Amino acid sequence: MKVLAAILLAVNFLTSHPITGQANMSVLVQNLNTGEVIDEYRSDKVVPPASVMKLLTTAAALEMMGPGFRFPTVLEYTGTIENGVLHGDLYVRGGCDPSLGWKGRNAFLNQWVKAVKAAGIQRIHGAVVADMTMLDGEAQNPNWLCEDAGNYYAPGIFALNYYGNTMNIVLESGAPGTVARVLKTEPAVSDIRFINHIRCDKITYDGAFVSGLPYSCERYLTGAVPSNLGTFGVKGDLPNPGLLLARHFTAKLREAGVEVRHEASYLADYNPLTPPRTELYIHYSEPLSEIIKETNVNSNNLYAETLFRYLGSRYTLPGTIHNSQDLLRDYWRRRGVSVQNAIIKDGCGLAPQDAVSAKAFVQLLTVMHTSPNAEAWMASLPVSGKSGTLTSLCPKTVLEGRIHAKSGTIAGTKNFAGYIDAPNGDTWVFAILINSAPGKAKNIQHVIQKYLLDVYSVHQ
Repeated sequence: MKVLAAILLAVNFLTSHPITGQANMSVLVQNLNTGEVIDEYRSDKVVPPASVMKLLTTAAALEMMGPGFRFPTVLEYTGTIENGVLHGDLYVRGGCDPSLGWKGRNAFLNQWVKAVKAAGIQRIHGAVVADMTMLDGEAQNPNWLCEDAGNYYAPGIFALNYYGNTMNIVLESGAPGTVARVLKTEPAVSDIRFINHIRCDKITYDGAFVSGLPYSCERYLTGAVPSNLGTFGVKGDLPNPGLLLARHFTAKLREAGVEVRHEASYLADYNPLTPPRTELYIHYSEPLSEIIKETNVNSNNLYAETLFRYLGSRYTLPGTIHNSQDLLRDYWRRRGVSVQNAIIKDGCGLAPQDAVSAKAFVQLLTVMHTSPNAEAWMASLPVSGKSGTLTSLCPKTVLEGRIHAKSGTIAGTKNFAGYIDAPNGDTWVFAILINSAPGKAKNIQHVIQKYLLDVYSVHQ
């Protein structure tokens, strides 16, 4: 009775606290070893999961493809090679690798150049063409907010992704009231055009916003940056990462003495009537285990959404957002996860319409705990007080290092789902989804942290 009373106090703490008491909540804490429900509150209710949504995506990808899967990017050519001359085009066919050029690492282009020269090609009478047709042309998820489009955290998703699909816009900040001057982009995008209304103001934070759509080279800059700061970087999305990759590859070929007659181009729409091609070289990504680790530890939207779109391409080509939604729902339904009432609009949690219950996440986490891929799965989750998005959760407490979980944060929302190493050696699985709470996300997290510590202390 003493234990039960203490747990009820923990539940009451969440439901009566000024920050979380009137929030939209779904909570479930369960003992994995015994199946005992340790705590529960409206666990069947679907609520917006924010980035906890990434658990559905990364777990499905890991189970369907395995931790050693690598995304292929294929170099192909049309026409023939005669006397060192390629009478045709050189294609870079995207396979949905999210990591090409990640954080500016593009040394792989040197290997691609070596492969071209090893094939005996000294001159290309055509062009380098970025083939992005594995996915359809709907690069921006229509369920995302318009205000997110163009920002670094909501880039377009393509079969060819490059540089994290992100550019740094370097500004020069001047006196208060003036408009910041755009100096350059990193990487350089030759045909980008800015409509710039970023003002310099007496603030100490980055209040600038980037708006735009995939394939469009026009970006709208608004908001404010600190005045008299000198140079200042604002991140936005790359309009056409595949085309930029083809341009960089073209430049590398020319630097290496391979003549390329025409400038780089791209294909965005699937066409079954394209001329036959000959495979020249295959570039493989890092293992999927590393890709889902980056996705979950750092809550990488590009990685998550690319995985989501790739899964949809397993239905039919080209891959569509609708196919991805159907596959993710069908897959977890067949694995016994309660997604019948869930709303799945994307793979990363940016869509405000997304809605999943705490029960569904607990069921998914239970499945993954006994999966043959459990080791890679656990390694992909950040650790409380130690790593990634959980660094600020329970540091210097008894729960530091004992929670492996995914977090999700948007305005008025703070969510967590994962595992807790219990005091008696058991493992707990939990999901705490709190939406539409007043105040900042960090204040909601303080309440959740106190709740977790209270529940944990009952079993010490």
